[in-house]
Amino acid sequence: MSSKRLTTQQRKEIFLNLVETQDALNPPNVRQSYEVVTERYDISEDQLRQIEEEGLDNEWPPLCEAAPNSL
Repeated sequence: MSSKRLTTQQRKEIFLNLVETQDALNPPNVRQSYEVVTERYDISEDQLRQIEEEGLDNEWPPLCEAAPNSL
């Protein structure tokens, strides 16, 4: 499968969906979340890995969202 050209906004959406999918699985299953997201967006696993790295490096949402204060 060839890599799709994706905009930054599309990559951010895919990253957010990956994080949400991983959070929704109980117990968390990275392999299964990769399968779900690559199928949903019709992208390769390599492309998803690149998006995941980019999202982590740039602290894309939901990573950049401030945690609520616990006072």
